[in-house]
Amino acid sequence: MVMYPTVSIVIPCYNEEATIGLVLAALYQQTYPRDRLEVVIADGRSSDRTLDKISEFQNLHPDLRIAVVDHPQRIIPSAVNTAISASTGEVIVRLDGHSVPDASYVEVSVRDLLDGKGDNVGGIWLVQPGAESWLGRSIAVAGAHPMGVGDAMYRYASQAHEVDTVPFGAFYRSTFERIGLFDEKLLSNEDYEWNVRLRNAGGKVYLDPAIHSNYFARANLPALARQYWRYGYWKFRMLKRYPGSLRWRQALPPLFVAGMAALILASPFWKFARILLLAVSVFYLLVLLAGSVPAAIRGRDLRLMIGIPLAIMSMHFAWGAGFLYSIFTSKG
Repeated sequence: MVMYPTVSIVIPCYNEEATIGLVLAALYQQTYPRDRLEVVIADGRSSDRTLDKISEFQNLHPDLRIAVVDHPQRIIPSAVNTAISASTGEVIVRLDGHSVPDASYVEVSVRDLLDGKGDNVGGIWLVQPGAESWLGRSIAVAGAHPMGVGDAMYRYASQAHEVDTVPFGAFYRSTFERIGLFDEKLLSNEDYEWNVRLRNAGGKVYLDPAIHSNYFARANLPALARQYWRYGYWKFRMLKRYPGSLRWRQALPPLFVAGMAALILASPFWKFARILLLAVSVFYLLVLLAGSVPAAIRGRDLRLMIGIPLAIMSMHFAWGAGFLYSIFTSKG
């Protein structure tokens, strides 16, 4: 008889009315034995109908254990830590309130852990539009495009292998006892920082494309820019502690933004700077346009040739600017 380890699915949550029902329904349909599962949601005192949606689901599905813990701070790493502390499972599976896991998500994650493939195992995001519009679809495509996310393999990988980081992740509880919980001083990039600590301690991070979830992208460009500004800002704060973890995809946006800013400032006084600024801008736009053509053809929507470059530009410039701002405002 197979002895399945108990699993706690921990979810930080704030105002996820639109998707929390989808997440819970997907967890209810997991192929893993339901009596070995529990769901712990750390809610940041949602002001929409998120808690009502959770309560309605609990009433209709009492055979799935769901606990809601209060988390007034509304800080993601703190919320995850709070949920972990309130959980009881031998295995911790982290999800988010806007990420819908495949039916075999927990089963494959636990299997990979039991097979010793990694100390943290995770899968890929199948990025879905946050809004049913041509721009929403463009943002979703950009969120899984190599030109937008570089070598972030969890966005598009097709082969299982060891990696630097995975989204969310599945871990033995004992790993947290050995490595520690997520760093609550980092308001973003806390998962990457934890994976650096894990790898520095001799652990492995394993990406398995058989583990996948639908991730809902931001619905519009301002929301996307805010998201990537936050990523860039907190990436530098994390890199101050672990400079050796810097990857080329992370260095390019701030270098590009700094270079463009320098050319703009120099252009009124230096003809060569104006020429170079024009040349770089045209080349950049042509590359983005060329990269969007296959997606526009597959999606049968030529508007994607406008939307995808706009989304990728928002990602590049917001990430790079956030990183640079973090450098200049960092103390010590």
